[in-house]
Amino acid sequence: MLKKAFEKYIDNFRGFSREIWILTLVTFINRAGTMVLPFLSKYLKEDLHFSYQQVGWIMVSFGCGSMLGSWLGGKLSDKIGFYKVMIFSLFTSGLLFFAIQYVKTYEGLLLAMFVIMTVSDMFRPAMFVSLGAYAKPENRTRSLTLVRLAINLGFAAGPALGGYIIMKLGYQVLFWIDGATCIIAILIFWLKVKEKKKSVYDNQNTIETYNQSVFKDAPFWIFLITCLISGILFFQLFTTLPLYHAVQFNLTEFQSGMLLFLNGIVIFFIEMPLVTYIEKHKLNKLRIINYGVLIMGLCFYMLLINSWAGILVVMMLCMTFGEMFVFPFANSFAMSRAPKGHEGRYMAIFTMSYSLAHILSAKTGMDIIAVFGYQYNWFFMGTLGMIAVLLGYWVYKLVEKEKKLI
Repeated sequence: MLKKAFEKYIDNFRGFSREIWILTLVTFINRAGTMVLPFLSKYLKEDLHFSYQQVGWIMVSFGCGSMLGSWLGGKLSDKIGFYKVMIFSLFTSGLLFFAIQYVKTYEGLLLAMFVIMTVSDMFRPAMFVSLGAYAKPENRTRSLTLVRLAINLGFAAGPALGGYIIMKLGYQVLFWIDGATCIIAILIFWLKVKEKKKSVYDNQNTIETYNQSVFKDAPFWIFLITCLISGILFFQLFTTLPLYHAVQFNLTEFQSGMLLFLNGIVIFFIEMPLVTYIEKHKLNKLRIINYGVLIMGLCFYMLLINSWAGILVVMMLCMTFGEMFVFPFANSFAMSRAPKGHEGRYMAIFTMSYSLAHILSAKTGMDIIAVFGYQYNWFFMGTLGMIAVLLGYWVYKLVEKEKKLI
């Protein structure tokens, strides 16, 4: 029985091209090495002794760099190809991680975070476009899911190990590890994967595109607002929640890291079978995304229970399922809207919505906490999630209307 279940699980991972597996490995190495990011707000607050507002502004700078990097990455992917963008981004950001540990001033960190995230996040839209080139058409959503598994498994291992290293060796060691893993990851990619500007399978999207200009694609822009809000909710896991763990329940960095480890492990074992099931049964992806956003919003209402530490585990498990419903299919839907030759532009704008979410998540959360406290922030985030559900339903109705006109 157990053997049959294991074989069925393994079947979910069949049918991927060699390049997709290498890209998955590279992504895992890179994300497992990104140990400092989940603890960045704690590092700024507790080691460098910045105020909540200063931490918020540094996170804004972080997000602004991410937005610019996402836009540049998408534009350059359409102009010079995703391959060159990916190599430049990861190699250079690795060198910048080595340098950023020596920046200690508030003004210096505002600039440093902007620069490093501009370079680092050029990688994301380029990586999404690469999936279109290397993945078989019928496997594109599953390929996105496989790469997300690598990201989440990396994030599961990274924070747990990172929290332990912080306690034993301090934050400085993490910056060296972050930089080294970026460089190692992209060297593997460069040595093992050859550049292909077009898909070896086809160059068509799996879903028909309705608008030839991204700026005229109304459902896409409303969808981006839903993505923006889901990102704001998700990034609370890396900005306000680690601080809340320590303030409200006296958790250590290692314990906070273990909660994120739980998130990654659940995703590793469940997300691919879940996505395969949804794809096999042809369930409506926009409705699945909306269910996920609803769950994410409800998670923050759970945090209003602040006298029982177990609620953190319950919240993390529910947030994980919400995340599994939202992110794989949000990527797939965004890519499906792009006309041929404009994939980079669409994916740039899509990834920029999450960069903006990082800005708004950190700054809004930190400011609400500084003035009103954590409980008000959780209520605000939960209510924001409910607004996203309404917007998601609107997008669903618009897309259904488009289908009837074809």
